[in-house]
Formats: sequence, structure tokens, C-alpha cells
Amino acid sequence: MQRNAVTLTGNQLGQPMMFAHGYGCDQNMWRLVAPAFADTYRLVLFDHVGNGKSDLSAYDDERYASLSGYADDILEILHEHDLWDVVFVGHSVSSMIGILAANKEPERFAKLVLVGPSPRYINEPADGYVGGFARADIESLLDSLDANYLGWSSQMAPVIMGNPQRPELGEELTNSFCRTDPDIAKKFARVTFLSDNRDDLLKLRTPALILQCSDDVIAPGVVGDYVHRHTAGSTLVQMNATGHCPNLSAPDETIEAMKAWL
Repeated sequence: MQRNAVTLTGNQLGQPMMFAHGYGCDQNMWRLVAPAFADTYRLVLFDHVGNGKSDLSAYDDERYASLSGYADDILEILHEHDLWDVVFVGHSVSSMIGILAANKEPERFAKLVLVGPSPRYINEPADGYVGGFARADIESLLDSLDANYLGWSSQMAPVIMGNPQRPELGEELTNSFCRTDPDIAKKFARVTFLSDNRDDLLKLRTPALILQCSDDVIAPGVVGDYVHRHTAGSTLVQMNATGHCPNLSAPDETIEAMKAWL
């Protein structure tokens, strides 16, 4: 509870619905979406270690050297509260973290909602995979982040948000990045952007909804198509929302797509 700043709200007799935030964010990023499910579901929100109100002293270099450590955190939260039949809602990198958790203990999960998922950000020309970034692009991004995290945050957050006509959204994401512990954020960025979870998609047996935004520079449409093709029994919804954070920029459309599928 303390390590991940877990909050339990909603209908305590309802089916559990767990919300997991993306890189540089915290559970506050779900404030426009989660309440729409409070009457029916038992809502479980938390912060990944290093983000939000999590216990920074719980960060362990070895445990969090891969996304698997973050998946273990999710499973420990479910164990602690004896939660089963969980609807897991993961944004960005947490989509892959949720898939890893569901593959480890599939009996815990009923459904997955994957918002802007990407199993691999780096293009792999050898096998024809398009992730959206050349390896040199990612290395440059990580070098920039290492050199000046706050500067990187203010430059990249509006690009990731992808709604230039609404600058307040970019500012919110910038502020969220800046609240994240910079040392942990740098390590989490490497784990996030250098991971390759393509094989994990093939192992998934939990029904999944893929929400693909338009003009998403982090997880472009070709990536959403790849996730859909390689995830058995998945449903792909192409959203009108632009950018990488529809939970902030288009909460109503996000809620509508989730409810229709659920």
C-alpha cells in the first residue's frame, strides 16, 4: 500500500478495475476517466515506484532493471487485497507491464485495456518491424534526458501530448515529469524505450482492447496494428483523439470506447 501509494475507491463490492499510469506520470492522470467506472467497479489506483507519492526508498536497481519488476509490483498489490477477475487498464509502457503480469498469473485477470501500447519503440530492419524510432533516435533521446532531465521534460512533454491547440495539456504533462524523481526517471526511461516485449504479445491469452490514437508520435498507428495482429483475441479501436494521452485529452471518447467493449 505504502510503496505504491495504492488507493481503493469506487464500488467495494464490484469487479476490480486497476489503472496503471505511463512514463513520468502518476495515478492523477486517470482522474478524468476512473470516476466514470466508480459505480460499478472497485477502483484500484497506484503510482509506480519513483512516481507520484510512491516510496522512493523502495526503488531497487536490480528489481526495476526490466519491466518484469514493475509487473511483480502489480501482482503483489493484487495479492495483498486478494483481487481476482481484474480489468487492468494500462497507459503506454504500463500496457506492456500489464501484459507481463497477466502472462505470469493469467488467472488473476479478466480483461486488459491497452492505451497507446508499444511492445518495441525501436525499428528492427532485420525483421521488418516498425516501432517508430531508429536506434540512434532513442539513444539521442536518452542522452538528452541524462544531460538535462528538466529541459528534456519541457521540450518532450508537449510533443508526447500531441495537442498543440491545448497547451495546458502539455504543461500538465511537463509538470508531471518534473515531479518525478529524476534519477529514477532516467533509469525507467532506459527500461521503457529499450525494452522488446514482442514475444510477450504472443503468449497473452487474456482478452485485450487496444486504444490507438491518431497522430501518436510515441506509438504510431502501425504499432497498434502490430499489437492487434500479434495478440490473440484482441480488439483494436482507432480513436479520433490525437497524441499519446487520451486519458487527458479525450477522456469522454476513452470512457465510451472502454464501456462499449466491456
